[in-house]
Amino acid sequence: MLEIKGSVAVITGGGGGIGYAIAEHWVKNGGKVVLADVAQEPLEKAAAALAALGGEVVTVVGNVTSEEDTARLADTAIEKFGAINLVAPFAGIIKDGMMVSPDRDTGKVTRKLSFDDFKKVIDINLNGVFLTVRECAARMIDNKCKGLICLVSSTGSLGTAGQISYSSTKAAMSVMPKVITAEFFRRGLSNQIRCVAVAPGYVGTPMVKNMNQQALDKILQDIPIGRLIEPEEVAQLVADIYRNEALSGDVYFIHGGLRLGSKG
Repeated sequence: MLEIKGSVAVITGGGGGIGYAIAEHWVKNGGKVVLADVAQEPLEKAAAALAALGGEVVTVVGNVTSEEDTARLADTAIEKFGAINLVAPFAGIIKDGMMVSPDRDTGKVTRKLSFDDFKKVIDINLNGVFLTVRECAARMIDNKCKGLICLVSSTGSLGTAGQISYSSTKAAMSVMPKVITAEFFRRGLSNQIRCVAVAPGYVGTPMVKNMNQQALDKILQDIPIGRLIEPEEVAQLVADIYRNEALSGDVYFIHGGLRLGSKG
């Protein structure tokens, strides 16, 4: 079993949501955090809140789609704390939309999903994860760090209408743990660095909680436990997987029964 106390977590998308929840859980349990986000203001607020809990926190403002920024992020963790033990590339965006939208009256297509929007989601949610993981994994190997790469997938990876870009990136996150684990196994590294993904359902981030109440009520009707998943519950799952060294190469869903067909 790995211990969080004294371990170093590198977290992107750490200015809020699940990323921040993981950082908070980490420092509460004696861990150290390198927190990254593309926006400075929320990052500073997050760091101040973590410092108030007594946490050792370093912040890095950067873009996960940049090779230079992700390399700087990984280097910062080694320079400041001497290790990387958890990699949590949780930076991501959503730009939902139907691929094509026919007019109800004429049946002719009047709207198409923007290619720019599609590319932005792929760039941040997929390319950004690849770069973050590649740079952090390289430094973990070079510095003989033991730990976990934890990706974030989603129930959307199973296919959700209106989310062709988002669902595609989350499906990619579902297969990455198998590929990365196999590659590390070939190199004799799989007992040193594990890789998994967690796949939340609807999480009670501020964005979700502030959505249209009617739409939110409809969502809640489909969740067997009758509520949203809290960010802290996802953070707890990440921590449990980190501690348990038998967990590797798979996807762990946390969705309150959303995909279990509980209504038959």
